[in-house]
Amino acid sequence: MKEQKNYQQKRDFSKTKEPKDDEGKSKKGKEPIFVIQKHDATNLHYDFRLEIDNTLKSWSVPKGPSTDPRVKRMAIPTEDHPIAYADFEGTIPKGQYGGGTVMIWDKGTFKNIKKDKNNNPIDLKKSYEMGTLEFQLDGEKLSGGYALIKMKSGNMKGNWLLVKMKDDEADARRNPVNTENKSVVTHRTMTQIAKEGEEE
Repeated sequence: MKEQKNYQQKRDFSKTKEPKDDEGKSKKGKEPIFVIQKHDATNLHYDFRLEIDNTLKSWSVPKGPSTDPRVKRMAIPTEDHPIAYADFEGTIPKGQYGGGTVMIWDKGTFKNIKKDKNNNPIDLKKSYEMGTLEFQLDGEKLSGGYALIKMKSGNMKGNWLLVKMKDDEADARRNPVNTENKSVVTHRTMTQIAKEGEEE
C-alpha cells in the first residue's frame, strides 16, 4: 500500500522479523484495533497506533500515555505501519531502523466518538485529516476516551497531543507507564524480551 511505502523503505526484511505487509493476514473483528508498543530504541518511548483506513496510523509518545486528563503528552507522527504490526513483539536487530526491544504494552479495539457541531459522527479518516481524533479505547491497560490533537502553530506545529478525556476511566493517581511493565500478550518484561532476542 502506498501509505506504507516509507515503512518498507526503512527496513531490511531479510534482517528484521517485523512484518513486511498484511499479506495473508485477515482481521479478526469488525471494530478497529489499537496497539501501544513500548520501544527501547535510541530512546525509550511508546508507539501509539490506531487502525485508520486499513493501516496503522502511528505516533511516538516519549513519556507514554497518561490516565490523568490534566496531562498532555507529546505525540510525534511516524510512518504508517501494516495492521499485522500490532502482533509484533521482539527485538529489531542493531543497525536496523528502530533497532531495539519492542513490547506489546497494550492492545484492544476502539470506537470513533468524534462528532460535528450537530452531533453527527465524523468519519475516522476525515477526522484524522482534520487533525482532531476522539476515540474510546477498550484495551487491557487503557480504556475510556482519549483525544489526539494536531498542533497547527508554534514550536509544536505538525506534532500532536495525546490527552485523556474526563470520564469514569480517568484517574490522576494511576501511572500505568511506571507500574504496569509487562506485555499484555506474553507477560514478559522488556529485559526478558531482549534476553530472548539475544538467544535467537
